[in-house]
Amino acid sequence: MRIAAVEVVPYALPFREPYVTAAGSLRQREMALLRLTSEEGIVGLGEAVPLSLRGGTDLAQVVNELERLGERDSLDEQTLAGDALALSPPARCAALTALADLRGRRAEAEHGAAAGDSPAPIRCNATLSAGDPGEVATEALAWAEDGFSSFKLKLGSGDDLGQVRAVRDAIGPGARIRVDANGAWDVETAKRTLSDLEELDVELAEQPVASSEEAVAVAGSTSIPIAADESVASRAEAERAVAMGAWSLTGVKLSKVGGPEAAIEIAEVIPTYVTSALDGPVGIAAAAQVAATLSANCGDERGLDLAHGLATQRLFASTVAAVGCELRGEMLHPPTGPGLGVEIDDSALEAHRL
Repeated sequence: MRIAAVEVVPYALPFREPYVTAAGSLRQREMALLRLTSEEGIVGLGEAVPLSLRGGTDLAQVVNELERLGERDSLDEQTLAGDALALSPPARCAALTALADLRGRRAEAEHGAAAGDSPAPIRCNATLSAGDPGEVATEALAWAEDGFSSFKLKLGSGDDLGQVRAVRDAIGPGARIRVDANGAWDVETAKRTLSDLEELDVELAEQPVASSEEAVAVAGSTSIPIAADESVASRAEAERAVAMGAWSLTGVKLSKVGGPEAAIEIAEVIPTYVTSALDGPVGIAAAAQVAATLSANCGDERGLDLAHGLATQRLFASTVAAVGCELRGEMLHPPTGPGLGVEIDDSALEAHRL
């Protein structure tokens, strides 16, 4: 597709409260908005969320990679997904998302109406920041009062067992609890902690250890299903993990794996749920579309009935979207417009620009 203009806007959204995990603490989430404008003046939106806290590409490099797209007069999916442009996964995700959004909006403009049915809502889990057990339990209750029935606890940086026990006592036996250690535990710590957690009816443990090799040892020691996150970022890594018997399933972040198609390829290999990289409104809308695709294509077949980790817009104090996904209880409702359906509030974007 011929591209008339490329605009990259680095910006940051502040959290309502510091977001604490085993990997560190954040007060704001830095990201980059990408606008691709066609010759007809139609704009497609993409978003890159650098994962530098986990050793990934930083924001400055991602912005530089995206700005270099302006040197080309046309873009296509094969070029963006390949190695020729040497795009990092967050930049590739933004570019592919923006191109898909642009195609969807152009189709609507050409045909006069958006094609297809209204987007399906996505069931989401609550995401709780690590902290004092009592404070985490209070936070869980606030989410529960708003209709959430699945809860994700960030472990690996404090009283792990105390946090899970406090949340279970607060929300009762019917709610689902999953835990995420972000690879902070060694094998013996993971075995011991998961053994202690089994009585608390934990749905799954995400990335309890850092590597797939370590996961093999942990998987055989607990009845709690263990899920990858950082360890599975491509179809090849998913195939290797399955062959090893390392993980029962995996979460995918679009900015981590390089875009929607890469996430779907992983899901063809291993049961997959979609999680947020603490995305802005464009990234959440793209992830919601992938989650809907996974639910339609393989959810029933594999018996996978998991909430997706896409309610994180609730963690932010503000947004740059005039139109975006809407949380109604635990259900995330994508916008109904063409493409992603997201519309940017330019004044809000300018106020959050870095």
